[in-house]
Formats: sequence, C-alpha cells, structure tokens
Amino acid sequence: MRVPISHDLPKEEVRHRLSSRSHEIADVVPGGMAEVDVSWPDEDTMAVNVVTMGQSLNSRVLIEDKQVVFEVDLPMALSFVKPMIESAIRSKGEKLLSAPKT
Repeated sequence: MRVPISHDLPKEEVRHRLSSRSHEIADVVPGGMAEVDVSWPDEDTMAVNVVTMGQSLNSRVLIEDKQVVFEVDLPMALSFVKPMIESAIRSKGEKLLSAPKT
C-alpha cells in the first residue's frame, strides 16, 4: 500500500520533522498497543516496523522533493482494514509534517 502526502518543505526540514516526531507514530494504533522501531537506512528513507496485536507491519517513508510516500507491507490478515490504515497514515503523516506548535 502506498500513501503519498504532498509537501512544500525542503527535504532537510522533512527529515528533521519526521526524525524528531517519529515517536508519535505509535499514536496511530488505538489503545497504545504498538511497539514501533524506526531506523534510517539512508537520509531519504525512514524504515518503520510496527508490531501490534500479533501482526508486524513493515513500512518505509520515502522523502521526495514534493511529497512523502508512506509504503506499508500490509499482511493479508489486515487487508480488510486497509481503508482505515490508509486514512490513519494520511492524517498522522500530515501532522508529522506540519509545523511544530510553539
């Protein structure tokens, strides 16, 4: 599953916002029942592994010039919730990219 989100930020700022707020990714999962592991294989790719309810979701966040693409390897067991996951990713992704509140 791919979820692109447009932005008008320099890549450096996108990297900073994603890196500094990646701990918020677990908030997408209801009930706070998720373990999230984030790593940076390269400067424009954030790898995210989410384990919840016995399922593991491997994903990548690809930073491009005008968009950020969230790629999720969705197991067949969770394919029925694809629209909800896509909506949650879009909502949380937009929040992660938004300007920090001061």
